[in-house]
Amino acid sequence: MGRRHAASDPIYPRWVWIAAAATVAVLIIGGGFLLRNLIFPAGSAEGGIAAESGSTPSTGDPLAQDSPAAVTGASPCISLNILTSLENADMVRAMAAEYTEKPRSVDGKCVTPAVTQEKSGVAAGKVAAQFPGVPAGDRPVIWLPDSSAWLRIAGEAAGGSPVPQEGISIARSAIVVAMPETMAGALGWDSKPPSWSEVFRMAGDQDVWERLGHADWGKFKFGKASPLVSTSGLMALAASYGAAGGSVGGLDDMELGAPSLVEKVRAVELGTSHYMATPEHFLWHAREADDAGNVSEFLSAVIVDEKSVWDYNRGVVSEDGKTKQSGPAPKEPLRTIYPQDGVHVADNPGVVLDGNWVGSQQRLAARDFLAFAVTQQGQNVVKASGYRTIQGTLDTEVAETGRYAGTLQPLPLPKAEALVAMQDSFPEVRKRARALFLLDVSESMVQEPGVTKLQRAKDAVRKALDHFEGEDEIGLAAFSHVDDGPLQPGIVSPVAPFKTNKEHLLAQLDELKAVDATPLFEAVSRFAGDQAKEYKDTFINTIVLLSDGKNDTTHPGDLGGLSQQLSHQNHATPVLVFTLAYGPDADVPTLLEIARASGAHYYDATDPNKLEEVLGELVTSF
Repeated sequence: MGRRHAASDPIYPRWVWIAAAATVAVLIIGGGFLLRNLIFPAGSAEGGIAAESGSTPSTGDPLAQDSPAAVTGASPCISLNILTSLENADMVRAMAAEYTEKPRSVDGKCVTPAVTQEKSGVAAGKVAAQFPGVPAGDRPVIWLPDSSAWLRIAGEAAGGSPVPQEGISIARSAIVVAMPETMAGALGWDSKPPSWSEVFRMAGDQDVWERLGHADWGKFKFGKASPLVSTSGLMALAASYGAAGGSVGGLDDMELGAPSLVEKVRAVELGTSHYMATPEHFLWHAREADDAGNVSEFLSAVIVDEKSVWDYNRGVVSEDGKTKQSGPAPKEPLRTIYPQDGVHVADNPGVVLDGNWVGSQQRLAARDFLAFAVTQQGQNVVKASGYRTIQGTLDTEVAETGRYAGTLQPLPLPKAEALVAMQDSFPEVRKRARALFLLDVSESMVQEPGVTKLQRAKDAVRKALDHFEGEDEIGLAAFSHVDDGPLQPGIVSPVAPFKTNKEHLLAQLDELKAVDATPLFEAVSRFAGDQAKEYKDTFINTIVLLSDGKNDTTHPGDLGGLSQQLSHQNHATPVLVFTLAYGPDADVPTLLEIARASGAHYYDATDPNKLEEVLGELVTSF
């Protein structure tokens, strides 16, 4: 299994959403609008299937049959760009392949679908802002996120334009709690599901495994994805609010900004071990731990979509959410837990974008494709791809491998205002970070013309600091040495509340200068050890390591010993060492191993131009 993490697009902070809303609002006033509801008028596509916006066959109704054209339409084909989420991209690609297996003719022309994928929250931001900087020919005609939540959020970000609140649902996947089977069994959750409140209460009980006679499993490690970019992360935050407010299905009736509720949510979030950008990150590292013989070293439970559990249990994982890798099934499969008070269900809605880049033929082709998706033939693709159909049916082998429940108790999707309010609250309610930025200041950081790597690193760290709040505890250290001298400069701004040390940290960051050698192993060992000694349960304890080279020093230390130290710390006082390879000469295998041993993630910025966006994604993993 390769271990490289491809750089991804930046995660949009809240101020970008606000700017996008203002931009689109101006465009709306000018007479245009961004999206419109799906409409499938009868006879709109030659050889196609007519369907109505938002209509979904009931469980007892037979699905329509595909009705392809008699002959394929003429060239040049209509280009049909489809934007999907990371989670459902494989299904949508399979759907596109099945669609083009039969002759298609729309307005007398053939159709060529092309599927691209993006994190859900990032895609919603781009839709709301009308894809700034993207050539018209590359913009999507269909947007097919994995949840209608993103339609609602995009509508709010677009400043009130008629973004459809619902599309045509083509598949279903529940948002569940996934646990290694032995752990689920130890809690009895494999036979008697807990409530969401019980899930969060257990996550906050760090000594539960020791009490149950499994001290070797360490602390209860509970993972969530970012609610700003991931559907499972957003629904996990909704479940936190629901549990704190006493009704997981009643969020629309709650005063989400009430100080008493916010404090309860903050208490719930304390059970989170750490957040990662996507659920795929968690499952990737769970598989690494499983391969090493002890999945409990990384994971006790994580909130994910059930389709991802199916992927994991059949040996399919992804480090970046985009590139899938297949291998043998894990030694210990995951158990899918459906809390007894209900689950949110990702409904995979399709909408046709109505920007000025969408031509009439493309609109017809989009309707034809989405109409095919809800035929019997399209729904066969849905089942084979690990999803529930729009009628709730499952493939038997998929259900067995993924440990799916036969039926679901769906929770209502919150309204747009509630979804956005919860996202806006995340910086306030998330578990606080206790982070030490650790910079390589070896001589190679300045051995280039123009803006040096060291200066770019300073700029990137300065920008990344915008992610933190006053109650986070942030510090800065750097490492190098001259000849056989001591590691220097070491700690330049001790870890302290950000509200009190921000100015000092920024001043010390500006003063950093390149020195000479690269005592990588010594630096990580020392500062990770110091962080472990000062470990705080109520914080996510972490180091962010930026390095452009490899361990190049006369000082003692080796990777094997460092890995053992980090793995040992991860058992009782986990200090997550997120590593970022900066520049083409960085020692990627070593940085991968350091991150793995600590239970954190490796990020690739070997292209220095991507440093800021990669570091921006990294800091959302706290």
